[in-house]
Amino acid sequence: MLMRVRHYSLALAAALLVPVARVAGQQLHYPPAPRGSVVDTYFVRPVADPYRPLEDLDAPATKAWVDSENALTFSYLARIARRDSIRARLTALWNYPRVTVPVREAEQLWFRKNTGLQKQSVLYREATLGGRPALVLDPNALSPDGSIAVAQWSVSSDGRTLGYTTAVGGSDLQDIHLRDLATGRELPDVVARVKFTGISWTRDGHGFYYSRFRGSAERANLREANTHHQLFYHALGGGPERLVFERQDDSTAGVNGGVSDDGRWLFIFSSSGTSNNRLWMADLKDAHQPDLAARPLPVVTAEDAANSPLGVVGSTLYVYTNWQAPKGRIVAVAVGDSDRVHWRTVVPEGPDVMNETLLVGDRLIITYLVDVQTRLRLFDLGGAPRGEVTLPEVGSAAGLSGRNDGDDFFFAFTSYLRPATVYRYDLRNGRLEPFQPAKTAFDATPYETRATFYQSKDGTRIPIFVTTRRGLARDGSHPTLLYGYGGFDISLQPYYSPAVATWLELGGVYAVANLRGGAEYGEAWHHAGMRDKKQNVFDDFLAAAEFLEHEGYASPRTLAIQGGSNGGLLVGAAMTQRPELFGVALPAVGVMDMLRYQKFTGGQFWAEEYGSSDDSTAVRYLLAYSPLHNLKPGTCYPATLVTTADHDDRVVPSHSFKFAATLQAAQGCDRPVLIRVETAGSHGYRPTDRVIAEIADEYAFALANLGVRAP
Repeated sequence: MLMRVRHYSLALAAALLVPVARVAGQQLHYPPAPRGSVVDTYFVRPVADPYRPLEDLDAPATKAWVDSENALTFSYLARIARRDSIRARLTALWNYPRVTVPVREAEQLWFRKNTGLQKQSVLYREATLGGRPALVLDPNALSPDGSIAVAQWSVSSDGRTLGYTTAVGGSDLQDIHLRDLATGRELPDVVARVKFTGISWTRDGHGFYYSRFRGSAERANLREANTHHQLFYHALGGGPERLVFERQDDSTAGVNGGVSDDGRWLFIFSSSGTSNNRLWMADLKDAHQPDLAARPLPVVTAEDAANSPLGVVGSTLYVYTNWQAPKGRIVAVAVGDSDRVHWRTVVPEGPDVMNETLLVGDRLIITYLVDVQTRLRLFDLGGAPRGEVTLPEVGSAAGLSGRNDGDDFFFAFTSYLRPATVYRYDLRNGRLEPFQPAKTAFDATPYETRATFYQSKDGTRIPIFVTTRRGLARDGSHPTLLYGYGGFDISLQPYYSPAVATWLELGGVYAVANLRGGAEYGEAWHHAGMRDKKQNVFDDFLAAAEFLEHEGYASPRTLAIQGGSNGGLLVGAAMTQRPELFGVALPAVGVMDMLRYQKFTGGQFWAEEYGSSDDSTAVRYLLAYSPLHNLKPGTCYPATLVTTADHDDRVVPSHSFKFAATLQAAQGCDRPVLIRVETAGSHGYRPTDRVIAEIADEYAFALANLGVRAP
């Protein structure tokens, strides 16, 4: 049980000592942060939280502090001579046409495309493959400054209506809008203030399923933790929303729904965390006159594995699951049978991890990870191998897209040196062909990626990708950027980014470590970095830094570390545990307060991954690594640029605010500690020009503080 004693003092600490840093001739006076005297008691363990007032994001004192910090940060960055040239090169390399993986619906292809520097990608459709694309929705016309993000979109199965969501600043809190595609006019139906939802149409095109939290339409502030996620059906033309499903047994569980390609089945997913889920299905019977009152029947009643339906053929449901198969398998389930003992394995678990799965026609398409590199294999519905798709080179294939009733599928292929290109594979003739291939100004010829391994603290073999200029002298003199994530069953596969290309052109080394906590080697790899084993993730990252230094790519003065969200937590933990290993730290939108993260927005879902301070056992290991609580006054920490966004309602910005204020007060040397707060973004969204500006600032800051001379 958590007991709190609160004694807020909202004065702006005028009487407090203001920390000062002197870097490159600049004297930095950090703005005093609003302080209080809160002490929380966690199972008889008192923990002070002096910067608790910064959790009140709308307080005048918080806003004044943010404005002052931004003024200091941008003043500092403006004095870095190479900042403008870095931004110009980033802009040039970002300026190339690219498309998303298309979706087939209403016998047309639908996809988003960016000509290069558009703030948001535009939605198009093609009536026939290779035909002339027609514009469907241009988000840039809704908000020319990019401040309103179009997050999701879904086309009705008759092709007449588009559902799409808008979000101020890219917030998780969104509104669903509807557009008549024949006239281009907006329909009066607006489903306001939904969160963690999809848009899934019934086959008749008369309505769709979506999710929202109970009472969210009336709540003024959704930064608080949310409960009672519910699945609704919305009929075009208005009328009362039909409640379809909710978890009466667990008010904290999330609920989502999706309609099968043939329109007969509604699949319902529910999870109290971020990895495992329960599964139901309802028989809508006639796809063109669906039974909206159909009762959901259980398929998987335990939340002990990830379960994803691939489609129904006859009376057999095909499901991907990692139940009793940590690296994944495909099973056949008799419709209506919820006893997993009766499951029949179709494609068994193998030595490689199943990463993505798809059912198209009479083929199962599966991407596997082999030491974090993709293999794309085909099977028939009996599980017999039907060949492997030869990919262009070593790299990543992702975003499988195809229909149960189709005969082709699409995916995107990329590597650290190859821009993502969408490919179409025709199952009838076995032909692979590009779909609107990407072309960029970046010349990858002088560079190479080395896929190798290193040993972590406990001897575990960890994959790492190191991309450099060919023939690089390993003398430890190069600006090196080490990136990691390590959590939530997410794999970091090779990918191209104009940001990475720019870093390479600046003479940099780019390294990505595939830490435990991800999905690179299946659920066992994930579990090895969860809860009380989270320190394994940090040990893996620290060992990656030591590997890069031992191999001569970097030295402590030339090594920068970067990560976002859970990766921001990673950077915060690494720099507080081994500050001497790094010259620069770039934590982005990080989870920095491990004792209070579950109190805000979607944080409740992360307790499965981290454990919660509401549990006496978890408090001990959370306190042991929580970045906010492990900053020690007088320690020399790396030069640090914290980045966050004022509209981030997933990892609320108070994590970064409190960490930056505490770090500024604790810094024991003249290395700068700055925070950059984006005012038109959220956890994962920035308009393109602001993405470029933020990366340019991070790179300029890093190079200015790594003490290297880059070309």
